[in-house]
Amino acid sequence: QVQLVESGGGLVQAGDSLRLTCTATGRTLRDYCMGWFRQAPGKEHEFVAAISWSAESTYYGDSAKGRFVISRDNAKNTVYLQMNSLKPEDTAVYYCAAKRGGVARLWKVYDAWGQGTQVTVSS
Repeated sequence: QVQLVESGGGLVQAGDSLRLTCTATGRTLRDYCMGWFRQAPGKEHEFVAAISWSAESTYYGDSAKGRFVISRDNAKNTVYLQMNSLKPEDTAVYYCAAKRGGVARLWKVYDAWGQGTQVTVSS
């Protein structure tokens, strides 16, 4: 079983950028496609982005398109989420997730989750 740890969250102002990092241990990430999700207080988990195991394919939720970029470095067992032009509505706990097989946008079909990292964007 792969274990995931997110880092890089924090408090920023609107318009700033952050890069989130997800580091895996236990198994190589080459076996998994990876996703980023977020959850704001009182809301459901929202799909942010996903990337295939080879990084050939990337997918974004509507809120992330044009502002966020997902990438991965399988040699470092790491996945990144570059977030630009942040808005107050991006405030949430961000989770990375791993899934065998094809990429998915649905939270509950992923096999492993990190503990989350808080991103707060002030106006």
